[in-house]
Amino acid sequence: MNPSGRRFRQRSSGVPGLDSLLNGGFVDGRLYLVIGPPGSGKTLLGTQFLRAGIDAGETVLFIHSEESAPDLRANAANLGIDIEDAEFLDVGPESEFFTESGSYDVVNPKDIEDGYLISDIRREIEAVDPDRILIDPITHFQYLEPTEYQFRKRLISFARFLKDRGTTVLATKTPSERTDTQLKSLSDGVVVLSHDGEKAGRRIRVPKHRGVGQRDGSHGMEIRERGVEVYPTGADGGGDRLFEPTQFSSGLPELDTLLAGGIERGTVTILSGPAGVGKSTTATQFLANAAASGQPALAYLFEESIETFVYRAETFGLPVSDLREAGSLFVEEIDALALSPEEFAHQVRAHVRDHDVELVVIDGIAGYKNAIKGGEDGVELRSRLRALIQGLVRANASVILVDQRREVTGLPEPTSESVSYLADNIVFQNYIEVEGELQRVVGVLKKRVGGFETVPRRFEITADGLEVGEPVSGMHGVFEGIPERSETD
Repeated sequence: MNPSGRRFRQRSSGVPGLDSLLNGGFVDGRLYLVIGPPGSGKTLLGTQFLRAGIDAGETVLFIHSEESAPDLRANAANLGIDIEDAEFLDVGPESEFFTESGSYDVVNPKDIEDGYLISDIRREIEAVDPDRILIDPITHFQYLEPTEYQFRKRLISFARFLKDRGTTVLATKTPSERTDTQLKSLSDGVVVLSHDGEKAGRRIRVPKHRGVGQRDGSHGMEIRERGVEVYPTGADGGGDRLFEPTQFSSGLPELDTLLAGGIERGTVTILSGPAGVGKSTTATQFLANAAASGQPALAYLFEESIETFVYRAETFGLPVSDLREAGSLFVEEIDALALSPEEFAHQVRAHVRDHDVELVVIDGIAGYKNAIKGGEDGVELRSRLRALIQGLVRANASVILVDQRREVTGLPEPTSESVSYLADNIVFQNYIEVEGELQRVVGVLKKRVGGFETVPRRFEITADGLEVGEPVSGMHGVFEGIPERSETD
């Protein structure tokens, strides 16, 4: 936030998601610190910052010490980032910069001995007059100063000099307890990158952005073919659709009767039940019927392949191949650990927006937990799911979550991951034992909008698909899984 009301001119970081975390981008004339371990994407983020400046018609300067300019250009080009128009200043210990007079005649050996490299670089900045500077890494300058006090003093002078010129500086470094504190205090903003292995994935956070504020918390980050991509946690899905309490029909009269017509648009439904009871088949029934009725539908598969999904659906007479070809049904298979929860949410919201999708099925919650990077924590799982479905509901799309419970019979808990509070509707499917035979029942535990039948119904999965029968009558104890016939007067 900017409580003083002062307006700052801000420059794009070159990464739209990071601009969102920075509440608009980097502020002119300020020094920013990017901290992260080797391989976390610091240099890549810096080159995108320079490329954004080139695209804006600005002059940019890359001050580097660990890689040569040709290598830096080639590494960036490999990801489609062209920084050929950037000015390069090599201050590495093997560079001719230190011993010979060249196009960047900044220092001589005596100056290095005195440790005043930052002061001398000021003259080079005056000659090039850059709008943006990337220093990669800034710790090289610290090593050349005689004391930490001298380095701090020089850095403060350097920052003030840049502020007067309106030059924005991004400086990188690897984490170090001894130096991080003072560098963070001298910087106007801090960006922290982390990479905790394949399971947790890459993360990014902005703990400090002086005068402008930032979006707090840990956010998703990936390095893709276009470079660094940032996916803010809980980003608003937006949407301008008006709430319309119309219903999605399953296409099965008895099931729709159980739901008093179907599930309402803009609501969240959890289909809960043990393995093999028919949850995915029921969800597919809603998907196919919506798509066939001209309501675009989208399914994300975490627990089966697209080929299996299509075969199973068409075995029951649901024309999913034709619906996919017609562009009214979209099916996506999610690879394990391929996406952060934020990137997955971004993809879902973009698909809903771009194709006017009205019904989204996520099959299932357990698969989401295992496949999405960083999803092993139950609290984190619920938080990410909540952010995802809130964005979809704001777009007035309906959501069906398929949830597998461990218990084969009985109903001790309505959902497996304590996510029932996310649902407007909870539809349970379960097995019951009747005289030694397992039978299936379907019922409704909760429906926020509209009514529903309070007595569950028997159903079967036949060669023609789901067949829902009459309400289970004349029995009690159905919810416990072993019903008994009620005594008659």
